[in-house]
Amino acid sequence: MGRGRAKAKQTKVARELKYSSPQTDFERLQRELSGASDNDLAGTDSVADDWVEEDDWRR
Repeated sequence: MGRGRAKAKQTKVARELKYSSPQTDFERLQRELSGASDNDLAGTDSVADDWVEEDDWRR
């Protein structure tokens, strides 16, 4: 019992997530996924070069 309020809250949150369109900073996301910090912009080129060399065998 008492699940009505919880379900209504979950439905409200689900609708907000479904219909909202937040602004995504893809450059920041890429830095975060690559493990580079915000201040470490110079190191991202060398990391990208390493990935290119490793992925050559797949082509």
